[in-house]
Amino acid sequence: MLIGIPKVFSPDLLKVLMEMGHGDEIVLADGNFPAASTAQRLVRCDGNTIPDLLDPILQFFPIDSYVDRPVALMAIDSGVPSEPTIWEEYRQIIKRYVENFTEFELVERSDFYERVSKAYVVVATSETSLYANVILRKGVV
Repeated sequence: MLIGIPKVFSPDLLKVLMEMGHGDEIVLADGNFPAASTAQRLVRCDGNTIPDLLDPILQFFPIDSYVDRPVALMAIDSGVPSEPTIWEEYRQIIKRYVENFTEFELVERSDFYERVSKAYVVVATSETSLYANVILRKGVV
């Protein structure tokens, strides 16, 4: 046991957060996302929602300040009536840690899957909200 490490951090999650360098991306994937078949590296965090993980990750994880939109979401498909409510929850969490956060990058579905396949790690969660997948680009300390 270590002192001060969030309880939702598994040893594998802590390890990949430490391994990642500037520009590497981490994907927090919802329960519907094909994480195992898409990921180069997969960390399972079953039983946790994405906000359960996003908040403590951002306590330690510097967001890239060298790009305009270092946090990406999968763009909603046409016909979906409104922005998913979980996006506002993400905004509130991110603004606590990223002083000049403006807006998410919205990535079309096929491009999102391609980008996930190149990410450093995909974290599989039990998140049930639709369009809840989020990509974070690591910055420097």
